[in-house]
Amino acid sequence: MLTHEDKELLAKKGISEQQIEEQLACFEKGFPFLKLAGAASVDNGGIFIPDAQAQKAYLAAWDAYKDGDKTVVKFVPASGAASRMFKNMFEFLGADYDAPATDFEKKFFDNIHKFAFFNDLNAACLDNTGKGIDALIEEKNYKAVAANLLEAAGLNYGALPKGLLKFHSYADGVRTPLEEHLVEGALYAAGKTGKVNVHFTVSTEHRELFAKLVAAKADEYAAKFGVEYSISFSEQKPSTDTMAADMENKPFRDEKGRLVFRPGGHGALIENLNDLDADIVFIKNIDNVVPDRLKEDTVTYKKLLAGVLVTVQQQAFGYLQLLDGGQYSHDQLEEIIRFVQHDLRCRKEDIKDLEDADLVLYLRKKLNRPMRVCGMVKNVGEPGGGPFLAYNPDGTVSLQILESSQIDMKDAEKKAMFEQGTHFNPVDLVCAVRDYKGNKFNLLEHVDKATGFISYKSKNGKELKALELPGLWNGSMSDWSTIFVEVPLSTFNPVKTVNDLLREQHQ
Repeated sequence: MLTHEDKELLAKKGISEQQIEEQLACFEKGFPFLKLAGAASVDNGGIFIPDAQAQKAYLAAWDAYKDGDKTVVKFVPASGAASRMFKNMFEFLGADYDAPATDFEKKFFDNIHKFAFFNDLNAACLDNTGKGIDALIEEKNYKAVAANLLEAAGLNYGALPKGLLKFHSYADGVRTPLEEHLVEGALYAAGKTGKVNVHFTVSTEHRELFAKLVAAKADEYAAKFGVEYSISFSEQKPSTDTMAADMENKPFRDEKGRLVFRPGGHGALIENLNDLDADIVFIKNIDNVVPDRLKEDTVTYKKLLAGVLVTVQQQAFGYLQLLDGGQYSHDQLEEIIRFVQHDLRCRKEDIKDLEDADLVLYLRKKLNRPMRVCGMVKNVGEPGGGPFLAYNPDGTVSLQILESSQIDMKDAEKKAMFEQGTHFNPVDLVCAVRDYKGNKFNLLEHVDKATGFISYKSKNGKELKALELPGLWNGSMSDWSTIFVEVPLSTFNPVKTVNDLLREQHQ
């Protein structure tokens, strides 16, 4: 039963009582596992590798498209704090020993001069202890160094978002991931006027810091690359928060009896994406960046993915206009069916049983929806989602990016299918979000709400259930036309721990 205070909180967040009922029902029922048809691979045509000639055509298609009058936006989820990146260093700070003991700790301190943030950290140590890093290490005062890295009195890196940390060193200074994304945008997303639109999703408490860095750096990169930046920010909407439940699936309340809400996960960002005024949107995680010397592959394959997208989109638009006109032959319908099945990788078993009118309705529905081309790298054991052929609520089979949590791993056959996956999703997407008449799709209409996820957490010593919304590139894009293209591993260089910055790709 909701109290007056509960209803006031819901109104403040913009959450309806119906949403609360739906969320409680999700806790009660759980989420069904997805039915797999198999892993998508190069061998079965689920993952596309264009040959050299096709690559040239796709790159030319992208260059022609972005020199037109369309709006291209680079969308970067950047709200995540870097706390997990420093998990090992927090553990060292709280350990009952004073010198590095684990391999991770030893590697960090042995290579500390190689981090792009070394000079800042050294200055913080001098300010707070009167001694630099080398002097502190010589005294074996390693914890003072770690404290100055992580805590608010020093660099506060343990609480800042990844986008604002210094990742890469250059002869003329250092760069944060935010800056590397501005550079990337200039290299593949600038239109004929030289305008580069970049949108970052940020947390409320860090928005001012992001804006301050943009104000300090954007003009410098605009001059360097001969572009004009339009940089915008948004925050995860309070209305996408989800209610926590107790172990009896009742609303979880804190010690003061108030409802507890939690962020709905990256799937909440489908709302932010939906709000963008764009034709084409590039999506890439904040920490997947490299220095300039390694950007060539990244830029080439971003353009390639976009070229595949606009080429296939143009074909789909042509078929929709043909169906609109009503003057099409049986052969042309057969051609459209082949396009949906082969190029869009969407199959319907009983398609031959459909009457002409129903067939046209089906084809229109599958052609007229958002479209995405996703880069896929060969699987190297990274955790996370992969490319699969999965059954949809309407009975069709299409390409989906799935996480292991969406698959019944107790089923030996399904587990084998998951483990047979040859590729991995590095969150490398290019999206088309307008229809063939130029209208924006309502992306919220294409979410499969049955693909959420329940995780178990605790608050003040009490267990709770947390509800995650369908993932941004998983269930939130379930009803999109999807194409998977193999991209080289060199385009995937995430920074999950601070020591990842010591890898050759980040030096």
